[in-house]
Amino acid sequence: MSDWNPSLYLQYGAERTRPAAELLARVMLDDVTAIVDLGCGPGNSTALLHQRWPSAQITGVDNSPAMLEEARRALPDCHFIEADIRRFRPERPLNLIYANASLQWIPNHYELLPHLTSQLQLNGVLAIQMPDNRDEPTHVLMREVAYEQGYPDRGRESLPGVHAYFDILTDAGCDVDIWRTTYYHKMNSHQAIIDWVSATGLRPWLQELSESEQRNYLERYHQLLEEQYPIQENGQILLAFPRLFIVARREP
Repeated sequence: MSDWNPSLYLQYGAERTRPAAELLARVMLDDVTAIVDLGCGPGNSTALLHQRWPSAQITGVDNSPAMLEEARRALPDCHFIEADIRRFRPERPLNLIYANASLQWIPNHYELLPHLTSQLQLNGVLAIQMPDNRDEPTHVLMREVAYEQGYPDRGRESLPGVHAYFDILTDAGCDVDIWRTTYYHKMNSHQAIIDWVSATGLRPWLQELSESEQRNYLERYHQLLEEQYPIQENGQILLAFPRLFIVARREP
């Protein structure tokens, strides 16, 4: 897969950072010395961690060189590592593992989450936020256009769900707080929706297509978005974006 585009991702930086801040607000930790930001991207979430705990050792982990370059430029006081989240091992147990909009890309959460909680100190926290929008029109239509045009399904797996996550994490010895929020982002056009998802969910669908195939795909996708997302009286479009939040504290 081609590398991520930090500029495109940060085009909606405020909207992408808002859930990261709301997740962090529910992390009740005071004496914090060691933090890992899994899937740190361009560092917008890492910056929130650094602002709250400026003296902590903060490590950002991502598999995108372009994203890490942007993060290092923005946050020279933090440490950044290029690595696969599934294979990363901290040097010592952590107070906080923070994963904002990253774990949805990784399969088999039944193994992944217990593995992550095992890296926490006692009373340490695993804080997760994931887009839960696979059944929203934006993502349903990605699959529909691919089917129409004869392309394979390249979408990510469905999330296991609230009840499964609760059982996974309580079985791993955690006290679990879990909730779901739907944001309604104000978009200026249907093309703006495409710009939004092109930085994230749409990437796998386009990566193997030629320029002409991408153009045909996006023209059809735009047409279907117009059918699904009505224009408000002021000319804007409301993009519903559900997200799942989990804060799990490893119990003594």
